[in-house]
Amino acid sequence: MYNLLTRLGFSSETLNNLAYNLSDGTNRNFESYVQHMRRILTQGTIDTLFMVGFAALFAIILGTAVGLFLYITSKNGVHPMPALNRIVGIAVNIGRSIPFVVLIILAFPLSRHIVGTSIGRTAAIVPLTIAAIPFLSRVVEATLLELGHGIIEAAISAGANTRQIIFRVILPESAPGLIAGFTILVINLITFSAMAGVVGSGGLGHLANSYGLQRHRTDVLLYTVIILVIIVQIVQAIGQLISRKLDKR
Repeated sequence: MYNLLTRLGFSSETLNNLAYNLSDGTNRNFESYVQHMRRILTQGTIDTLFMVGFAALFAIILGTAVGLFLYITSKNGVHPMPALNRIVGIAVNIGRSIPFVVLIILAFPLSRHIVGTSIGRTAAIVPLTIAAIPFLSRVVEATLLELGHGIIEAAISAGANTRQIIFRVILPESAPGLIAGFTILVINLITFSAMAGVVGSGGLGHLANSYGLQRHRTDVLLYTVIILVIIVQIVQAIGQLISRKLDKR
């Protein structure tokens, strides 16, 4: 980048002054400034993708299972279980009502028990997953309810068993809506991961707090916001593309 800018007519003194101003006097050399920014932003992005990726994977598996259970055991479900459905529903609602910052603190002992530490990117996966499961389970339940009961009755009339109804009727027919829900989940997890960074989980949120806020580095805050916006836009575009591909209408 330094060579490119010098070829465009920028002098070394101008670039060094730019680095000095952007870093609030921390760095006087433009090349070292660029290398330092590339290093910390790359690591922050990797940490964020690591946390969000694994938390999304676990949440999709468990949240979809819970949402499917709520749908199947509902009043008009394949296997109505009103009492059990109500208990699970209350547990899901309680999980959704806990603020994420409070949940991080409450999950410290569990994170320490599972991964051996309560700080860092690996430890952050635990509260991120816990926060995402109740949210996604309601999204999945609402998506499945849009199918209507007629399609289930048709499958039962055709002699399909419960397993066939779930994997050959319910999930395939609701796939576009589920993908849209998964996309919303991942975007929310990106936001949550930035919040988790404030308490030392790593990632772009931690970078924005430790470098940007505490060291009064406006440039770092700006870079992290730009990267987060780009990631969200990419996730949204991919989700919409897959959803359209699966939509048979």
